[in-house]
Amino acid sequence: MAKTISSETQNEAMKVAKATQKPGQTKEQTKLIALGIEKGIAEYKKQQKSKARDRDKSRKQEIRAKARAAEVQNTETDEVEAKANIQLLPWGLLIISWIGFIGFHILK
Repeated sequence: MAKTISSETQNEAMKVAKATQKPGQTKEQTKLIALGIEKGIAEYKKQQKSKARDRDKSRKQEIRAKARAAEVQNTETDEVEAKANIQLLPWGLLIISWIGFIGFHILK
């Protein structure tokens, strides 16, 4: 499972190796330096991808946590409103029944 290094990375590594080439350095030595630079670039890219995945995971977890907190808060608000409506129901029925009794006796 050897990962291939892109030609762009290889060209970039060769440019850097040639730019830092010392007088009297052979082509083989320059190629070896370029290979080392390629490995360094590949390792750097791998680390950056890993950091990006970690950032993405933590961002998604924060979003999920906020959504859960908002859902819990909405549920609690709905429960409070439902309790308020339930408490008004008996009083409303009592008032309506009294109005009905009074109206019945007045019309009779």
